[in-house]
Amino acid sequence: MSEPVYFLSIGLVLATILAIFAMRYYAAITQAKAKLASDEAYRQLSETAVKAQAQTATALSGLETTLADVRSRLMAVEKVLKEV
Repeated sequence: MSEPVYFLSIGLVLATILAIFAMRYYAAITQAKAKLASDEAYRQLSETAVKAQAQTATALSGLETTLADVRSRLMAVEKVLKEV
């Protein structure tokens, strides 16, 4: 076996091993980026949910105020009707 063929065969084996490790490294980086994007999407979703919950709470407090006003008016109307 001649030297160039020997070095070529050794080089191909080492290049294959190096390529395998490079692909595994690239796959790990890709998975980390995908996980980061997924986490960011969940973070944005939770922020949106918190904002919606705050708006709902504000609307509910406004409705409670309006309902209390309607109740007081209804009690006044009932009182007037009882007097008449």
